[in-house]
Amino acid sequence: MILTKAQYDEIAQCLVSVPPTRQSLRKLKQRFPRYLNGVVKNGAAPVLLDLANEVDYAPSLMARLILERFLQEHEETPPSKSIINSMLRDPSQIPDGVLANQVYQCIVNDCCYGPLVDCIKHAIGHEHEVLLRDLLLEKNLSFLDEDQLRAKGYDKTPDFILQVPVAVEGHIIHWIESKASFGDECSHHAYLHDQFWSYWNRFGPGLVIYWYGFIQELDCNRERGILLKACFPTNIVTLCHSIA
Repeated sequence: MILTKAQYDEIAQCLVSVPPTRQSLRKLKQRFPRYLNGVVKNGAAPVLLDLANEVDYAPSLMARLILERFLQEHEETPPSKSIINSMLRDPSQIPDGVLANQVYQCIVNDCCYGPLVDCIKHAIGHEHEVLLRDLLLEKNLSFLDEDQLRAKGYDKTPDFILQVPVAVEGHIIHWIESKASFGDECSHHAYLHDQFWSYWNRFGPGLVIYWYGFIQELDCNRERGILLKACFPTNIVTLCHSIA
């Protein structure tokens, strides 16, 4: 699905939530005593999940806040981000069994954030990379994948480098990047800065496939060497001037 910016903004307006400010985060952390009182009454009840729903806050983010507060009160030094992330991925590492159960309930009931959602996103991303690989093989296009490129010493690579460039809609393509997401302004500009322009500098012009669509106006760098598509192109022209 390719949307205009106006269409995307109209949809986003219905879904957007105000990001938490420092003041609101402070108020959330102040709910720690309510959490303690709740689990004293019934440790098996979804106290933390109910608190998150009460303030319309992502359960996994609420779990992170309460876990940070708990560790701050029980450890001599402030907990590191890596320790907190590890405990969120595996709540059994949390020294308090009741809190571990509360965090687990938040993680499995969060459809937008948290380690479980990250695993699902990673799996979907891998699935689409496999799909792209199969389509390249079906078109008899020779390529190198990320693993092969890293074995050659490259540290930052697209998903696939075409060993023989092709043309798509009149544009030369040396590499293809698969994104199993919708390309909005925020994510696309971040990808441009962190990935796409680096690929362009090293490998030349390329193609990005946003499998779930993108904002039409973002496809504005074609002449500079970055083409956006919402599916695998059907009009690939090889060097022998045939449509693949």
